[in-house]
Amino acid sequence: MILEETLTLPNGVAMPKLALGTWMIEDGKAAEAVKAAVEIGYRHIDTAQAYGNERGVGIGIRSCGVAREQLFVQTKLAAEIKDFDGARAAIDGSLETLGLGHIDLMVIHSPKPWMEFSGGERFFEGNLAAWSVLEEAMEAGKIRAIGVSNFDEEDLANLIANARVKPMINQVLAHVANTPFALIDYCKANGIAVEAYSPIAHGKILDHAGIGEMAAKYGVTVPQLCIRYVLQLGLAALPKTANPAHMKSNAEVDFEISDADMEALKAIETIRDYGDASVFPVYQKV
Repeated sequence: MILEETLTLPNGVAMPKLALGTWMIEDGKAAEAVKAAVEIGYRHIDTAQAYGNERGVGIGIRSCGVAREQLFVQTKLAAEIKDFDGARAAIDGSLETLGLGHIDLMVIHSPKPWMEFSGGERFFEGNLAAWSVLEEAMEAGKIRAIGVSNFDEEDLANLIANARVKPMINQVLAHVANTPFALIDYCKANGIAVEAYSPIAHGKILDHAGIGEMAAKYGVTVPQLCIRYVLQLGLAALPKTANPAHMKSNAEVDFEISDADMEALKAIETIRDYGDASVFPVYQKV
């Protein structure tokens, strides 16, 4: 079962391949979502400082009835934090808010502050500062593995060339009809694992006729086909939902897409409209 499969990060830490995303889940509802996911069999839970629900996620982790060492908790350093002192305070803040003794994976949420995401400044020095504090926290045992999110090749190259520890994972927008193949190849060539968020294109892929026909051919749903697609690319998958029925369905992906159908999915025309989500910077890069 996919919920039992793991991806080994460069430092040997095992990360479950399928995670529960909690973006847009209110703090007051996050604990119940986490507990429902854990009951279904999820062991990897993703949150972020920017989501405002670390407290609820932490309550869910602590009260779900499964031992902490069997769970993998991932959070993200806010995109705006590009300095030593700010990063130190924020990491300790996440630990306190989550109410956990350690974080399994912490990533820099974005190479640029969200309000400056479309600008030309790359914030190389600021990212190195924040990264060095993540290195420090990992060495202190506060964090088991460290990585980044939304980093392009040049952002990764900055850390690879100048940091003591290479990023272990890059969490990126990746789904059928928008797969950053060059970036994925660059990550793999540099020993960096890749985790796909929004593998169902924030829901905007559900009405695609061609994908629907292929899903029907395999006797699965469109979300199941899309999650399987990123898994077969060798990526971890991070679908987000607060609906237990969707959590269960998203984990029922133990089938194989043929090579020919994988090539067909890779060739589908890029989605450029994410509806209401298009206001978020990560969906404006396409």
